[in-house]
Amino acid sequence: MKRLKIVFMGTPDFAASALRYILRSHHQVIAAYTQPPRPKGRGHKVIASPVHQLAQNSNLGYDIDVFTPKRLKNNPEEIAAFSALNADIAVVAAYGLILPSEILTAPTYGCLNIHASLLPRWRGASPIQHAILAGDEETGITIMQMNEGLD
Repeated sequence: MKRLKIVFMGTPDFAASALRYILRSHHQVIAAYTQPPRPKGRGHKVIASPVHQLAQNSNLGYDIDVFTPKRLKNNPEEIAAFSALNADIAVVAAYGLILPSEILTAPTYGCLNIHASLLPRWRGASPIQHAILAGDEETGITIMQMNEGLD
C-alpha cells in the first residue's frame, strides 16, 4: 500500500485519538490544522488544543507543523498554504471550521471526515454526549468523503 501524505484537521480529544492512530500507521502526517489556542479553566490560561499538543509532542517524537487559522473560507493565503502542502488526503475529525471547496479538492484523494456517531442518528457538534443522554445501546463512527455541503 502506498504511503500517503496526510494533512490532519481536528481539535478536541476525540480528534487527537484519531490522529494518534494515524501517527502509528505507515502513513506520513505532513501537517495538522486545529483551532487556535484559547483561554481555559478558572485562570483563563491560553491552552493549545489536544490535536495541537499531540502534533508537537517531542516526548513522543512528534514535531508536526501545526496551523491554526481562524478561518479558511474567503482566505486565499491560507488556501494557498494548504494547497502547497501537496497532500494525498486530508483527514478531518471535529475540526470546527467549514472547509471551502478549494480545501476539499486540494488533496489528491480529497478529504475524509470522521464523525463520532452512526449517521444520521446524531448529527451536530455533540454526538457522543447525545448518544449517552439518550441511552443508546449501540453507537460507532461514520467515515465519509467530504463535499461542499458537509460542515
